[in-house]
Amino acid sequence: MKKEGTKYLLVIGGATATGKTALAIRLAQHFHTEILSADSRQFYREMSIGTAKPTPTELAQAPHHFIDSLSVTEEFSVGDFERAALDTLQRIYQEKDVAILVGGSGLFLQAVCEGLDDFPEVTTEIKKQVSDAFLQNGLEWLQSEIQSIDPAYFAVVDRQNPARLRRALEVYYASGLPYSAFLGKGKQQRSFTPIYLLLDVPRPELYARIEARVDDMLAAGLEEEVRRLLPFRHVTALRTVGYEEFFDYFDGKCSYREAVDKIKQHSRNYAKRQATWFRKHGNWQAFHPGDWAEIVSFLEKTMG
Repeated sequence: MKKEGTKYLLVIGGATATGKTALAIRLAQHFHTEILSADSRQFYREMSIGTAKPTPTELAQAPHHFIDSLSVTEEFSVGDFERAALDTLQRIYQEKDVAILVGGSGLFLQAVCEGLDDFPEVTTEIKKQVSDAFLQNGLEWLQSEIQSIDPAYFAVVDRQNPARLRRALEVYYASGLPYSAFLGKGKQQRSFTPIYLLLDVPRPELYARIEARVDDMLAAGLEEEVRRLLPFRHVTALRTVGYEEFFDYFDGKCSYREAVDKIKQHSRNYAKRQATWFRKHGNWQAFHPGDWAEIVSFLEKTMG
């Protein structure tokens, strides 16, 4: 029996290709509840194959929120997600004691469970300064700057995401302090109790899963999906593994085989960064995705 009156949020995290979607659906069915997706790329209607979005069959198995909720042309910050997710949870908790939050975007999970950190205000002038420098010098320059001024954040940030890197540089220019100095300052009390479930698999198995997933994406038409998105290649959402590599292929910068190899390599790199983030943030209980009985037993004991 769950503690009377307590609301729980089952937070499912883990690297790409660890089986988060399947577990979220199974838990939603078990607890007769709803799922909030915190995958910051699955929000976008036009990006399905390359984001490993739940299939229509999977979506029909449990109520989902924040899947296909935006166009790639729409801006949607982590703060926007925090507010929208809390509103959605408030509605769910009117009828249910348990809800599920799932995704590999650690910052989005953290925002819902703990609140965003209190960062200094950044002027329009600073934003333009950083944007202009990025356009002139490129992603490698951004990476070098963050590595130099904030090695702690550089160790955990998605280094292929220029929006995150630009934001860190803006905060540094505005305050004179590294972005990491502001992390962990703004934790907020929530009306629900998060329970953190981390899906973890041995590295060889994870890399095999990633390899198979990329092959499945290619068979499902990833190249065609990316080609349709060429007119929008400048938007932040499309600066994503699986899309940028094909843009380079379309530009003649690499062969098809090289693009595919880079997608697999960059996916492995991204998974390593995700694993690093989850090790450093949150009180996670790790499980192999096949440990269904152990997961349910852990949740029953934790919820009392």
